[in-house]
Amino acid sequence: MRGAQLARVAAEARSGRDDSDQRRREITQVVDDALAAAGVERADVLAVCVGVPAAVDASGDSPPHRTGFWEGMNPGLRELFAPWVPLVRVENDGSLAAVAEGAVGAAAGSRDFVTLLAGERFGMGAVIGGHLLRGAHGAAGEAIALRWVAGVDSDRGLGSLVAEWARADAMADRIPPGHPLARTPHQELVASTILSLADAGDPWAQTLANRAVLVLTRIGLVLASMYDPNRIVVSGAAAAGLGRIIDEANRVLPDELHGPAPRIVASQLGSDVVVTGAVMAAVEAARRGALRLALDAGRNRLSGVASFAGGA
Repeated sequence: MRGAQLARVAAEARSGRDDSDQRRREITQVVDDALAAAGVERADVLAVCVGVPAAVDASGDSPPHRTGFWEGMNPGLRELFAPWVPLVRVENDGSLAAVAEGAVGAAAGSRDFVTLLAGERFGMGAVIGGHLLRGAHGAAGEAIALRWVAGVDSDRGLGSLVAEWARADAMADRIPPGHPLARTPHQELVASTILSLADAGDPWAQTLANRAVLVLTRIGLVLASMYDPNRIVVSGAAAAGLGRIIDEANRVLPDELHGPAPRIVASQLGSDVVVTGAVMAAVEAARRGALRLALDAGRNRLSGVASFAGGA
């Protein structure tokens, strides 16, 4: 109930997103393997939380997606666990990043913040007035909107964008001759290396870092205008290497807004932020639901006694 990790199991999904039955079997196997590693039986589990890269409504279901992606990522997971877990919570991964940051991360103590999950693609989770926002269909904060923001034009994560820009420069012979990365194979041009060079003063790498500053600043402007948070937390594995970019975005942001600017901060939770959020969400569900389950059990016992007495 304190959220301590007892075991950890990882597996690569082999099923296609259209093979819902196989995906459910794979997910069930991972959960059972984790329980076995922790020495816990199914009957001992009070709450489960599953994080998925899909819109998820308050009941744990995903709405239809025009390509079927959301349904493939959340193939009836609430119904999958409900037969043996009393409390089941399914959440969007960006929302779980917000749960983690609010509970034990860079937004602890804040009631108004947005988490920007900067992985392969952006994901977002918003907590306003202490409440996690979902929207009518669970799609609040879907990062596809960033494709229509001038100067951003994409929902790709910052690390992905920096690597993409570097590969484009390499293909167009725009990396200066004699540069340390001039002969690096295109697929090995990664954001962490480029941003480290930028921090060290490399001019070519700094041009890419400056483009990333523009993207983050534009995103900050949109989030500040839409949600009025006091904090924007950049989360995920890429956050650790974005210090200079975040500092520059914080320098520019106040001049572009009419009101107070939120502070952009880097998460310290690393690549485990969604897992941490899922654990904290399951703990929250258990704390809130345990008393209700006990009361329901008590009512059922009283009902059984009344029925027996009436039958007698």
